[in-house]
Amino acid sequence: MARVTADESAPIRVLIVDDDALVRAGLTLMLKGAAGLRIVGAVADGADVESAVAEHRPDVVLMDIRMNGVDGIEATRRLRARSGAPEVVVLTTFDADELVFGALRSGASGFLLKDTPPEDIVDAVRKVVAGEPILSPSVTRKLIAHLVPQEESRRRAEARQVLERLSEREREVALAVGQGKPNAVIAGELHMSVGTVKGYISRILTKAGLDNRVQLALVVHDTRPD
Repeated sequence: MARVTADESAPIRVLIVDDDALVRAGLTLMLKGAAGLRIVGAVADGADVESAVAEHRPDVVLMDIRMNGVDGIEATRRLRARSGAPEVVVLTTFDADELVFGALRSGASGFLLKDTPPEDIVDAVRKVVAGEPILSPSVTRKLIAHLVPQEESRRRAEARQVLERLSEREREVALAVGQGKPNAVIAGELHMSVGTVKGYISRILTKAGLDNRVQLALVVHDTRPD
């Protein structure tokens, strides 16, 4: 969901989580000069994420997926279970790492490779704060392809059940989200306002028991034939 603050022009607050001191320092150096962003903290262990979030109140957490101690998947799951949790973008050195899929299922809003150019990281942070996805359909398909057959079959069955609970109009919106379309494009194609699209997405997430639109996109892709 998009950030709701008293001052929408305030800098986007970012917390960095990575067990590599050089990566933490590098990300901080790259991002601290970006307009509209503010690095509010950096921690080395997923176990410290909740306390750091309580202290620094970030809008976005850049979360390393592979860490000693509590890894990024578990840290994301714990964090997203909290009321008012910040958005989470997982960082990985592998663009098809099976752990990425687990992090997205745990509530992350998308993922970035650690060698992503700084300007693209900044753009991704702004997008997740605005409630837009940062996961393309092609990447989603690549991740799903790494599931074992039994897991994929179970996911497909569960996904079909989710979509069956939606109205026809809700399914149209869900399918558009699954195609990676932003709210403005969905509104134009379905002849409704952006506010109405947001309302539909909120109702769909509630009805489906999902945390964010990335999880919804994964459900939609799970229902598609090969």
